[in-house]
Amino acid sequence: MSSDIRIPSAPITVNWTLTFRCNFSCMHCYSRVEDADELSTEDVKRIMDNVARYKVPFINFGGGEPLLRKDLFELTAYATSLGFNVSMNTNGFLMTKEKARLAREAGFKTVGLSIDSDEPGVHDNFRKTPGSHARAAAAAKYLVDEGMRLTVSSVICRINHHRFEELVRQAKELGAEQISLHNYKCTGLGMTNKDELDLTPEEWMRFYMKALEVKSKEDGIRISLDDPITASIHKAKEKPIVKGSTCGKLSLNIRSNGDVTPCGFIPVVIGNLLTEDLKDLWDGSKVLDKMRNKKPREKCKTCKHYEDCLGGCSARAYAMTGDFNSPDPHCWVDKG
Repeated sequence: MSSDIRIPSAPITVNWTLTFRCNFSCMHCYSRVEDADELSTEDVKRIMDNVARYKVPFINFGGGEPLLRKDLFELTAYATSLGFNVSMNTNGFLMTKEKARLAREAGFKTVGLSIDSDEPGVHDNFRKTPGSHARAAAAAKYLVDEGMRLTVSSVICRINHHRFEELVRQAKELGAEQISLHNYKCTGLGMTNKDELDLTPEEWMRFYMKALEVKSKEDGIRISLDDPITASIHKAKEKPIVKGSTCGKLSLNIRSNGDVTPCGFIPVVIGNLLTEDLKDLWDGSKVLDKMRNKKPREKCKTCKHYEDCLGGCSARAYAMTGDFNSPDPHCWVDKG
């Protein structure tokens, strides 16, 4: 294993797709092409017990739409009783004042709302659901009124990269403590609609240059950028816990049937937690070992930034080439 990679003894975060069912059909979504059985309440709790043995601090429920699980608050209360810090990502459409109260009482530490444009019509079209922007804004109010910590999650792509500062301003107005500007992935419908929605490498460079500048000056809300290719920009020289992609190094993904993958955007199953031990998968998976020990390919071989970015986003590289080691297709660096 590379000397600069210090893998913790267990994941820090488990991202859990409780259900692939969703009331939306978003243009970028990976889960719209996924199909897997859904575990019973008791089986979900069994897996929680498995994960809890290794002191994993964070669980994030996603989907699909987690609010479609009628046992969501029961599962959250159980996870909280085991010591997990529980969060979820939701499109907000099904959130009500009563559900916001139940979310607080169940023990959610944070709720992330997906909002992709400050312009309601643009957001509604992207999410393929009329009225979804207004419902998300209402959900934000319900959650903030309950004293919940709110995060806004925005998928950066062609519909919003030129207006991300307005997104940041909107998130502050809604009472969010943080906005996560997620890089566009190429999995599921994200691949289907890639030509329409994805930016060129040069556009990604310009976006990140501006976003890092805004982040350095903003003190009213935390701005999160989760893309390892920003390591090639001098302004981004921060000290991450691990270099390159965090999936398989700090986090794992659990699918609705208990299957484990490195992340939600990498559909490579490494085991199932109904029948296998988390620690065995974390320590013994050959797939995770490959992701933790990437080898430079093509232009990465001579790039002076490789030791910092480790080839960029492994999910995008795998989606486009089938090889974790390939250069991130978003990378704008042509020569080292």
